[in-house]
Amino acid sequence: MNILLIHQYFKEQDVTGGARFNEMVRMWKNNGHRITVIAGNLDGQQSSYKRPEYKNKFVCKKDQNGIEVWRCHVSNAYNKGFVGRLWGYFSFVFSGLYAGLFKVKGKYDIILVTSPPLFVGIIAYVLSVFKRTPFVFEIRDLWPESAIDTGVLKNKPIIKFAFWFEKFVYKKAMLINVLTPAFYNKLIGEKNIAPEKLIMIPNAADFALSDDLLIEFDRNKFRHEKEWENKFVITYVGAHGVANGLHQILDTAKLLKDTNVLFVLVGDGMKKEELKTRVEKEKIKNVWLYDSQPKKEVLKYVIASDLGTSVLIKNDTFKTVYSNKTFDYMSCKKPILMAIDGVSRELVEKADAGIFIEPENPEDFAEKIRYYMKNPDLINSQGENGYRFAKENFDREILANKYLQNLLNLINV
Repeated sequence: MNILLIHQYFKEQDVTGGARFNEMVRMWKNNGHRITVIAGNLDGQQSSYKRPEYKNKFVCKKDQNGIEVWRCHVSNAYNKGFVGRLWGYFSFVFSGLYAGLFKVKGKYDIILVTSPPLFVGIIAYVLSVFKRTPFVFEIRDLWPESAIDTGVLKNKPIIKFAFWFEKFVYKKAMLINVLTPAFYNKLIGEKNIAPEKLIMIPNAADFALSDDLLIEFDRNKFRHEKEWENKFVITYVGAHGVANGLHQILDTAKLLKDTNVLFVLVGDGMKKEELKTRVEKEKIKNVWLYDSQPKKEVLKYVIASDLGTSVLIKNDTFKTVYSNKTFDYMSCKKPILMAIDGVSRELVEKADAGIFIEPENPEDFAEKIRYYMKNPDLINSQGENGYRFAKENFDREILANKYLQNLLNLINV
C-alpha cells in the first residue's frame, strides 16, 4: 500500500517529544508499505528553530530512515503571538499544497492527515480531490476547542471558520481516528459523527526501544555522568509550551528545597527560555533543564529517574487527552505523577501505575512526592504495573498493525 501522510509536526530523527508517526511509519515500511510524508520544517510543535538546510527553501526533499519526507516552509513567526502562530499554520498549508500538487509523485492508495492544527485538513481535502484518493483524518487534540481554551485562537471570524471547517473535513473524510475514549464519545454525542466512521488507535509505548534499554543500559553509570547520584530524580520529557504549564514544576521544586529531589526537564518549546530565566533569577537549584534528545536518549533519562511526571495547565479541554510521555514512563517501568485530570488520570489509576496530582497545586505535588520518597517499594510495584498494563493495551507495534489493517479495509471495500 502507498500512503501519503500529512503531518506538520513529523519529527526529525534526532528530535525528542511525541514521535507517534515516526515510529508507526517505520513499522509500516518494515512491513513492505511505501510512505511519503509532507511535513513542516521547524523542529517540532513548540519550536521556532529552522535548520540551515531548510533556510530560504519553500520545500525540500529528504530521506529520513528510508522514508521520503518533504519538508515544507513554516513561517519563522510561528511562536510570536497569535498572528505569528496563525501565519505559521497557513504558511504550511500553502507550502504543503505546493509540495503535494507539484513535487510528490506517484499514485497513492490513501491520504492520512493528523491534526492539530485543524487546517492541515485543507491540504488533505485538496489533494484528495486532485489525486482522486480517499483521506483519513486523525484527531490528536480536539480543535478548535483546545486552541481557543489555551488562547491560540482568539479572532472571532477565524474561530467561526474553524468550527465550519471542522464539520466540513469530518464530513469529507472517509474515516476518522481518535486517540482517546473522550474524543470518541464527544464526536458521537456532540459532533453527530456516525460511530461506523470512527476508529480509536490511541497513543502507545514503543517497547522495541525500551525493552532493549531495560536490559543493557547502565543506569548507575548514567546517573554518575549526569551528577544525579544521591538525588531523587523526577523527569519530565516533552514540549515546554504554554499548555504544558511547567511553572508548576518550578513552584513545586521550591517547596522541596529541603530534600534531595531533583526535577529534570528534557525538551524544548516557546516557554523554555522563560523557565531558564526564572530558574536562574529565583535560584531554583533543584530544577535542571536539558535540550531535546533523540528518542532513545530520552528513554535513558527516564530509566535513570525515580519517577516521571505528566503535566498540563488546569483546563477542562485537557481532561480528554492522553499524554504521550505517560506511555514512555510506563514502558520504562516508572510510576507517573499525573498532574492531568480526566482520561489520563483514569488511565494511571486503572493501571495502578502512579498517582493523581491536582493540576496547578504545588502543595499537593510536593506532598505526593514526599509520599513516594517514604515508600520506595511502591515505586517498584507501580512501575511494574504500568509496564504490564501498557504491554497489554498500548503496545505501539500491535496498534500500528491495527491502524494499518483499518486503512487496508478502507481501500478494499
